[in-house]
Amino acid sequence: MTPTLVSRRGFVASLAAACSAPPAFAQPVRVPLVGVVRNGRKPTGQPTVSNFQRHMAALGWEDGRTCRMMFVYAEEDAERYPALLHELVTHGADVIVVYGDPAIQAAQRASRTIPIVGMADDLVGSGLVASMARPGGNTTGVSILASELDVKRLELLHEFVPKARRIAVLSDPTTVSTRPQLDKAAPALGVELVTYEAQNRDEIARALDAMPAAGVGAVNVLASPILNLARGVIVERLRRTRIPAIYQWPETAEQGGFLAYGPRVSLADQHVVGFVDKILRGARPADLPIEQPTRFDLVVNLKTATALGLTISRPLLLRADRVIE
Repeated sequence: MTPTLVSRRGFVASLAAACSAPPAFAQPVRVPLVGVVRNGRKPTGQPTVSNFQRHMAALGWEDGRTCRMMFVYAEEDAERYPALLHELVTHGADVIVVYGDPAIQAAQRASRTIPIVGMADDLVGSGLVASMARPGGNTTGVSILASELDVKRLELLHEFVPKARRIAVLSDPTTVSTRPQLDKAAPALGVELVTYEAQNRDEIARALDAMPAAGVGAVNVLASPILNLARGVIVERLRRTRIPAIYQWPETAEQGGFLAYGPRVSLADQHVVGFVDKILRGARPADLPIEQPTRFDLVVNLKTATALGLTISRPLLLRADRVIE
């Protein structure tokens, strides 16, 4: 039988097609999976790029290209943490990012091997890590100096609202307590503290509603993921009752709160992302010392002050990093 003759052009085309085809045994390149537990509610409408994603992209970790990011939402319900973390572990997360004591504790129960990056009021004080320099285990992250800053905010609130002699302390019992430090500072300022604890929006609303009858003249809203998520409710209810308050994040004052002092959310997120970057590049959480913010902004919302009937002296305004007029 005479073999079939193939033209030179056809032979070259066949050879090129064969060379360009991927080998049958080639496997797709796996990119790392970063699991992020959000404490709040899932955004509705068009998806937006978060600060976390922007900071990750700036370090070369682009979602869908050089890494995958899986965001899950607790919907302001701490009881959802175990199921959400089980989902991330099941999907093979290479690193898990969590915020606040309850979420970090749930992550540590979910895995003793997957690296965990957490942000909390006091990682050491809450017993979440062994020490600042040597966190140990599979957890590291950012402590936001709650013990020092809660007291500093009380001092600032007293300066800006000197007539307030009864100051409410709105706290979240799931975080490390700063009550001893606040109780120690109060007598020197000549103020009486009234403590209200709240773990959800209903409890927050009840606490805020009880403050006018208790003769509260101002409120120190302590550091807490739960209280931060409910900042809109807190700001609005206190506006109605004309009670000034100081908050943890400068952004809250920019969104309508009276006064705020602390690190910015975007910069805190940048610290968190820095840990994720190092871990994805091979570092172990146990070898990464706990970080703390180094820049703190004082923001005064003069529009809110006017609505509350407060007059702020010029020397106090000059101390602010930003004044909202």
